[in-house]
Amino acid sequence: MDTNVIIAIVVVVVIAALLAIGGWWFGKSRKSAVDKSTEAAKAKADARLATEKSAAQSAAASAENAEKTKETAESATSSATPESPVATEPTPVGSAVTESATPAVETPEAAGTRMQRLKARLSKSGNPFGRALFNILAKDQLSESDWEDVEDTLLLADVGAEASEQLVEELRNDARIAGQSDPAEVRAALKDKLLKLVGTDTDRRLNADKEGANKPSVIIMVGVNGTGKTTTAGKLSRLLVSEGKQVMLGAADTFRAAAADQLETWGAKVGVPVVRSDKDGADPASVAFEASAKAKEENVDVLIIDTAGRLQNKANLMDELGKIRRVTEKNLPVDEVLLVLDATTGQNGMTQAKVFAEAIGITGVVLSKLDGSAKGGIVISVQKELGVPVKLVGLGEGPDDLAPFDPEGFVDGILA
Repeated sequence: MDTNVIIAIVVVVVIAALLAIGGWWFGKSRKSAVDKSTEAAKAKADARLATEKSAAQSAAASAENAEKTKETAESATSSATPESPVATEPTPVGSAVTESATPAVETPEAAGTRMQRLKARLSKSGNPFGRALFNILAKDQLSESDWEDVEDTLLLADVGAEASEQLVEELRNDARIAGQSDPAEVRAALKDKLLKLVGTDTDRRLNADKEGANKPSVIIMVGVNGTGKTTTAGKLSRLLVSEGKQVMLGAADTFRAAAADQLETWGAKVGVPVVRSDKDGADPASVAFEASAKAKEENVDVLIIDTAGRLQNKANLMDELGKIRRVTEKNLPVDEVLLVLDATTGQNGMTQAKVFAEAIGITGVVLSKLDGSAKGGIVISVQKELGVPVKLVGLGEGPDDLAPFDPEGFVDGILA
């Protein structure tokens, strides 16, 4: 055999042997690495399981100790003598939690205290027309120009043209104002004349407060949105609660989305329930019907129904308010319809007031925001135009700033 062939065969055999040895060695090394990795993972898993087992044993031991402690406490309690008050009285823990979970019900301010604040609030308010009149009339020998100023002051205060002319004529003929004027006599004369215009003999009580009032007595609140109608309904509920009456509210203003929520907030503060629809835009008359049925069932003293104040057109308003009244009267007679007017709008609100008066027939007026108005004469003109008394006035933003209207307090306030 050729030498070269023999050498080639040997080389091939050596290379094959080397490859076989290399493969065997690589496989052995890889197996060793895998075995080491497996052992490490197993050790790690064993450590985790040991930790979890230890934690479980600790928890079980804690639970067992707690159970033993509880059994010991129960044993000690049961071993107490029957005569012991400690053993017979319930623990106060549950009652404390109940009391803290129950929302606190506020105690509204009494009506008498509110009326005492009427004069003070008005004297500090923007109702200066009484003082302006006094400053003019206190002059000696009033000129024609002074009398024109008196009339202008009354007109600017929204007393109304007819009432202003009547007051000026009466003041001209009052001997206490002619000639050398005594300020005290001028003030007395002006007070007498203003009281006469405001009306001191008018019965301003809510019908719910009168003898022989129906029970439940129903009050429907009407007025343009923005006058504070819903807020006034809430404040009125507080006033009635302060007099010891059981009150219910009906949220029949379904046109304004937040009206029912607003009413519920007012009611919750003094424990007054609110009947409302589950959905926005429901039929207001259906809410009024449900509220009157509920009030009759629970025999509350007063039901106050809040209504929508939109003025899309006169016919629409008449139809809706008329329907609310009719369906309410299927369950209960309507004793009172209160028109809420914003005193700051003055004569501008009179046209709207007349529309509401024609739509549903009103029994009284609530003047909101009277303390922020320079047009306090609206009290005189609204009574003269509508033929119904001002029964309540709003004198601030506080929850108890709705008060029964007091003519003497009003006049004293604007003259202070």
